[in-house]
Amino acid sequence: MTPRVVVIGDALIDELRDDDGVREFVGGAGLNVAVGLSRLGVPATLVAMVGDDAAGAQIRAYLDQFDVKLLASPAPHGTSRAVSTRSAGGEPVYVFNEAAQNRRVVFGAAEREAMDSAAMVVVSCFPFDDEAQTDELVDAAASPSTPLAIDPNPRTGMMRDRAAFVRGFEKAAAGALLVKVGEDDAEVLYGSSLEELRTRLRDLGVGAVLATYGAGGAAVDAGDVTVARGISELPGRIVDTMGGGDAVLATTVSLVRDALPAGEDAWAAVLQRAMDVAAATCREEGALLRVPE
Repeated sequence: MTPRVVVIGDALIDELRDDDGVREFVGGAGLNVAVGLSRLGVPATLVAMVGDDAAGAQIRAYLDQFDVKLLASPAPHGTSRAVSTRSAGGEPVYVFNEAAQNRRVVFGAAEREAMDSAAMVVVSCFPFDDEAQTDELVDAAASPSTPLAIDPNPRTGMMRDRAAFVRGFEKAAAGALLVKVGEDDAEVLYGSSLEELRTRLRDLGVGAVLATYGAGGAAVDAGDVTVARGISELPGRIVDTMGGGDAVLATTVSLVRDALPAGEDAWAAVLQRAMDVAAATCREEGALLRVPE
C-alpha cells in the first residue's frame, strides 16, 4: 500500500459573503491540502480539531467523500468557522469564531503512529504562537525517516502573538524538507520582503523553499538550484483565489514526498505542474483542488 501523507492543520466552515449572498464551503488550509492530495491520487490523513456538531458532521462527510481519513482533536468550543468577504480584487478578508481562535491539535498515540509511518508530514495553518503545542508538534514529528513540509499560513484573526509565532515557526521549520511561504507571510510575520524570508529559511537549513507570489507566479530555492515560473494561462477567468496556495502546496508535496528533485529541469517540471493546478483551481469558486485535465 502507498504510505499516507499526514496533514496537520485547520478544518473549518468558510462562510462566504459577497454581492451574490451568503454561501458555505468546507475549508481550512490543512483540510484543503489533504483533500487536494487525495484528488491527486495520494492517500491522505488529516489531523485537525473538529467539533461534534452540525458543522463537524458536514466536515466529516466532505472528507469521506474524498477518501481522507480524519484524526479529530476535541473541540470544546465547537467547529471552527471563518466568515470571509471578498474585496474588489477577489482576495478574502476573514473573521474567525472563538473555536478557530482557540484551536488545539492533540498528538495522541493514534496521531503519532500515523506520523511515524507517513510518507511525509505536512503542517499548514498551525498555532505556532502556542509554545506548548509547537513543542508537541516538534516532538511528534521528530522521526528522522519522515520528511516534514510546513506552510506557516498565519492568519491575523487567529494569531495572538506575532513574535511567538515566528519563534515557533522557525523552531519547527529548521531542517524541514520543504517550506512554503508567500508574500503575505513575509509581511505579516517579519515585515520584510519574500526574498529576505527565502534567504532566512535557507539559512535555517530548509531543504527546499517554495515561494509564492500570487499573480507573480512562484519560485523554488533548493540547494544551488533556483527556478521560477509565472502563473499558467488557462481558458476562462479567475473566479476565486482562495485555494490557489493550498493547490500549489498539495501538488508540490505529491511530487516530492519521496525525495526532492535533482537539478533545475526536474524542479522546473514540479513548479510548472503546481502552477497549472493552481490556475485550474482558481477558475472555480471555493478552494477544492482542480486539475487542468
